[in-house]
Amino acid sequence: MGKATGFLEYTRCNTASQDPLERIRHFNEFHPPLSEEQRREQGARCMNCGVPFCQSGMVLNGMATGCPLHNLIPEWNDGIYTGNWDHALARLLKTNDFPEFTGRVCPALCEAACTCGLNGDPVTVRENELALIEYGFSAGLMQPRPPAVRSGRRVAVVGSGPAGLACADRLNHRGHQVTVLEKADRPGGLLMYGIPNMKLDKSVVERRIRLMEAEGVAFRTGVEVGADLPAADLMAEYDAVVLCAGAGKPRDLALPGRDAKGIHFAVDFLTAATRAVLAGSESALSARGKRVVVVGGGDTGNDCVGTCLRQGCKSVIQLEMMPKLPDTRAPGNEWPQWPRVCKTDYGQQEAIAVFGADPRLYQTTVQQFVPDARGRLKEIVTLRLQPEKDEATGRTRMVPVEGSESTIKADMVLIAAGFLGPADSIADAFGTARTPRSTVSTAPDGYATSVAKVFCAGDMRRGQSLVVHAIAEGRAAAREVDRFLMGYTNML
Repeated sequence: MGKATGFLEYTRCNTASQDPLERIRHFNEFHPPLSEEQRREQGARCMNCGVPFCQSGMVLNGMATGCPLHNLIPEWNDGIYTGNWDHALARLLKTNDFPEFTGRVCPALCEAACTCGLNGDPVTVRENELALIEYGFSAGLMQPRPPAVRSGRRVAVVGSGPAGLACADRLNHRGHQVTVLEKADRPGGLLMYGIPNMKLDKSVVERRIRLMEAEGVAFRTGVEVGADLPAADLMAEYDAVVLCAGAGKPRDLALPGRDAKGIHFAVDFLTAATRAVLAGSESALSARGKRVVVVGGGDTGNDCVGTCLRQGCKSVIQLEMMPKLPDTRAPGNEWPQWPRVCKTDYGQQEAIAVFGADPRLYQTTVQQFVPDARGRLKEIVTLRLQPEKDEATGRTRMVPVEGSESTIKADMVLIAAGFLGPADSIADAFGTARTPRSTVSTAPDGYATSVAKVFCAGDMRRGQSLVVHAIAEGRAAAREVDRFLMGYTNML
C-alpha cells in the first residue's frame, strides 16, 4: 500500500468529458486523460484491503460484482502511486489481455465492489487501468512477443470479438498456431462494429490486431464458417476449433406494421454508422433529419441515442419498458452488490443538452408501427406498463395499462431489445448441442461442446454479456483447449 492515508487525503477525480454540445460534432473519443500527478493521486486512494472485493468476480443477489478477470487491482494501483508504472503494467497484463478495451467500455464491476465505495466514492479503477495500458503503448513497452517455441498444434478460432481474441492471444503465446476466422471485412467483432467509435476508437482495435499479427496470429476476414467455409474442412485441417461467434441474433418485435420502411435493428444501425466513420462518408442508415425512437433502455440503446445525435437527428426518444431505477441504493441492494441505481449515460446526457429533456420514457412499450401510404414509417402507437407481481412465480412482470395508448411521430425506429443467442448457421454447421436459450451447450463448468475437439466461449456460450466476461471466457477456454492439445496446461 503506497500511501496508507491516501483514501482519506484525496477525493475521487474522474477523467473529464468534453462538453456534450461540442462532442456531438464528431465521432472521436471525448475523455482527455488526467495528468500523471493526478493519476498517481487516484492510485493512492486504493486501500489495499485485506479482502479486495474489487477483484473477487462474485455473483451476489443474481448480479455480478467485482472483476471477472480477477485483476490484481491493489497491486497495480500501488505501482501507479509509487511511479513504478512498468511493474504495474506487467501485473495488469498478467490477468487482462486487453485493458485498452475494458478500460474504455467495461461498466466497472470492480468499482461497484470497491471498499471505498462503502462509505464514499470508489477508486477510479477502470480509468487507472486505461492509463496504464496507454502508458505501455506510448512508452514502447507493448512490443510483439512471439513464442520462442511452437507446439506444432493448430487451432481455428471462429469469431474475432473479445472472447475470440482473448482465446487466440493466449493459445498463440502458449506456442500453438492460431488462425482467427471473421465473417466481417475487419477483425474485432463487436469491438469493431458493435461499439461506436466515440466509445472505442477503431484505431485502438486495429492497433491490438497488428500486435497480435506480429506475434504470429493469422486473421482471415470475409469468411463465414458454415457458408463460405464448410465446418468439415476446419475439422480436418485443425487440431481444435473454438467457436466464439457471439450472440448476434437480435430480439425482434413481432407487431403490426413491422414491415414498414424505417425500422432497423440497432446492431445494423451501429454497424453502418461505424462503416461510415471509417470511410469518411454518410451512413447508409443515417438518422439525419429524422424523428427517431429507440426501443430499449440498455447500453446499446444509449449508443444509438449518441449516434443519432451525431448524425443530426431531428428528435430522439428512448423507450424503456421497466420502471426508472432509484437515484440511490434501495434497501436490499447494499454494498458490495452491483448498485441498481439510475444511470444517465453519455448519450442521454447529450440528448438532454440538445433537446432539454431526458430522452427516456419509462414503463413504455410499442403496440403498433404505423406506415404511410408508401409503406414508410410515420408513427408508432405505445402502451404504458405497470409492474405486477405474479403470484405463481413470485416474479414481477410488466403488464399493459388499459386505455394508455399514445402516438409518437417517428421516421426511424431502432430495435435495441437485446439478443436471443448465436446465429443458427455456425452451431448447426458443427452439429453442436444447444441449450433451451439457444446458446451452444458445453460441459458443466467447461468449454467443450458435444462435438469432439470443438469448444465454445463468450456470448455464444453464455448469452449476451459484457466485454470483460467475454475476455474471461476466452482465457478460460484457451486453458481447456491447451490441456486437450497437450495433455496438461501451465496456463494460469
